[in-house]
Amino acid sequence: MECDVAVLGGGPGGYTAAIRAAQLGAKTVCIEKEPEL
Repeated sequence: MECDVAVLGGGPGGYTAAIRAAQLGAKTVCIEKEPEL
């Protein structure tokens, strides 16, 4: 899997960072250990 941005952790900061990176056009993946964000 290739991506421009990998966010580790789906807490409030990580979730927001992943959304913003995707909005700016980066191919983004958010990795979270829990099954739900």
